[in-house]
Amino acid sequence: MTSRTDAVVTAVSHAGPNPPARPAATPSAGSPYPTGTEDGGPARPGPTPSSPSPYLTGGDAHPPAPPTPSPLPPRGLRAAIIAMAIGGFAIGTTEFATMGLLPQMATSLGVSVPTAGRLISAYALGVVIGAPLIVVVAARLERKQLLVLLAVAIALGNAFSAVAPEFGSMAVSRFVAGLPHGAYFGVASLIAATLAPAGRRARAVSQVMLGLTIATMIGVPLSTALGQWAGWRSAYAVVVLVSLAAVVAIWRFVPELPRPSGQRASARGELRAFRHAQVWFTLGIAAVGFGGMFAVYSYIGEIVPEVLGLSIGAVPLILAVFGTGMTVGTVIAGRLADRSVMGTAIAGLVGMAVLLAGFALTAHWAVVGIIGLFAIATISQFLGPSLQTRLLDSSPDAPSLAAALHHSALNIGNAVGAWVGGLVLAAGFGYLAPAWAGSVLAVGGLVIALIAVGAQRRAAAGRG
Repeated sequence: MTSRTDAVVTAVSHAGPNPPARPAATPSAGSPYPTGTEDGGPARPGPTPSSPSPYLTGGDAHPPAPPTPSPLPPRGLRAAIIAMAIGGFAIGTTEFATMGLLPQMATSLGVSVPTAGRLISAYALGVVIGAPLIVVVAARLERKQLLVLLAVAIALGNAFSAVAPEFGSMAVSRFVAGLPHGAYFGVASLIAATLAPAGRRARAVSQVMLGLTIATMIGVPLSTALGQWAGWRSAYAVVVLVSLAAVVAIWRFVPELPRPSGQRASARGELRAFRHAQVWFTLGIAAVGFGGMFAVYSYIGEIVPEVLGLSIGAVPLILAVFGTGMTVGTVIAGRLADRSVMGTAIAGLVGMAVLLAGFALTAHWAVVGIIGLFAIATISQFLGPSLQTRLLDSSPDAPSLAAALHHSALNIGNAVGAWVGGLVLAAGFGYLAPAWAGSVLAVGGLVIALIAVGAQRRAAAGRG
């Protein structure tokens, strides 16, 4: 074991354009990544068959395996995760900056603001379609190579957005820019989980996703300000530069990961993810439950002046507060999910249901409303790392597709939340109605989660 690890350390320290193969990064047989427990829990004295509730242990019905060390030293692991998070920062910036620049884009492209809003839908559609399509088509590619190509695709899609001359081509460019989004996070999460030591897989996944949440905190406000000052196209040009930086960093710091023996690298093999009931349950939790947060976030530009009573100029500041909450939540969720994957997800759903209802009751007081938005953003991120890790665990024979589908489901949640919030607004229930609707969606996600736990317990009992 020592000689294998030394080989990886030496290889990483001399990584260049053609890094050597790293046999030490190959996980133990029978699993696509090293793990202490099936659900991402730490290697610890596990639950006995007579004791535990699965959602308190992540749904693992078996004692955990012995600890598995990371195939990289701490410094190498940190560099690899930062490299992948840079790509996440680019994705987060291009996804959310469009919302802040819609008025300028509408004027420049000669359309109304509602029509320009279809550019957001085009991007989301690209995410939903691209995540499974790319992973299946590129199933035979080594994962580091695929991640580099996805980062290049992010750069190209945003370069197209920066120069698109009219609305039609701009809509196509946003669809193209969205295609690599889900696949990138899916593959990056799988690599992070593979490289992380036992008991820290969910934390590693959350650190990759920090790139996106930090983008909502810093990248989106700054790119919006730049777009207002230098023209909206400049925001996409910056995303291109960040994406190219990610390409270089991933090539330099992320090791190659040979597939485990017995795991088939084929389109048919990846499609096996759809055979697992828990994959469908987890996607349902994300698509419905996460929509609760987006029911409010989608209309924050109207909620700030109409409910909180602040000026429209305060919207970027509130967005930064929301992004800060998302970042804090992601950090906390990674640590909690390493102890209990489903426990963290269920806590997030319960918390969202309660906090969204509380926001609807108290948001007329500006300070309380701002604190409420921060809390909603924080608790909503409990779903991200936990559900991503659960998807990896639920489909060990096709982890790449399962992980990529997570962001397809989240973007469906984005669309569902915005649609439901718009329905209640159109019905004349007022600007607090989206919060009530979001609370209902969070409860819906909670119901799906409890059904999933029950189904997993029954399956475990049947195997026993």
